[in-house]
Amino acid sequence: MTPLDLLIFDCDGVLVDTEPIAARVLAEAASELGLALSPEDCIARFTGISLGAVMRALETDLGRPLPASFAEDIAARDRAAFRRDLRAVAGVREAILRLPWRRCVASSGTHEKMRFTLGLTGLLAMFEPHLFSATEVAHGKPAPDLFRHAAARMGTTPATCLVIEDAEPGIAAARAAGMRVFGFVGGTHRRAGEADRLFAAGAERVFGAMAELPALLGIDGLGGDVPAP
Repeated sequence: MTPLDLLIFDCDGVLVDTEPIAARVLAEAASELGLALSPEDCIARFTGISLGAVMRALETDLGRPLPASFAEDIAARDRAAFRRDLRAVAGVREAILRLPWRRCVASSGTHEKMRFTLGLTGLLAMFEPHLFSATEVAHGKPAPDLFRHAAARMGTTPATCLVIEDAEPGIAAARAAGMRVFGFVGGTHRRAGEADRLFAAGAERVFGAMAELPALLGIDGLGGDVPAP
């Protein structure tokens, strides 16, 4: 196996526990437009994809364009909710500090969102300036563009990268990019059967607590990953 050179972390649901908060905000906004979407619906349909892709899906549901201010309004609502409720994923800081490899973030979110959420949770200094957004590439997840872009910008090859992802589009994107990928199911938005879905999407391993990650990478012996079916 090619030696590992770079760890690529997704942001939402892997580093910061944004997904349940953002799903609540999106469901409220969709309801105001006449769409009956619950937070659980939003998690199931939209986790791991960009806001642009979410908006296109909502426009299909509505059969008409969204209001011109929709993206700006969602971003403002998210920021207010994140200031009130956002936390880092449990154990992520301690796990990262034990990992000796280079690291970066590759997210479907914007640079502004990444800096805001990572800043709120005290994680920004652990990654900046190595933050890569789907806004920098032609196609977001599940296309491989973002992960290939991150590897190129970090001066390495896909075969030397390991991606940590919590959603099927991200798992598929990493595999399409020629990278190893672990699935993380420790976020509070986890659904029943999540581990099976991430394995089916191509995850090499699936784990449920960030404290397990160093062991899974051989830092201190064997770890407790979720066994493949």
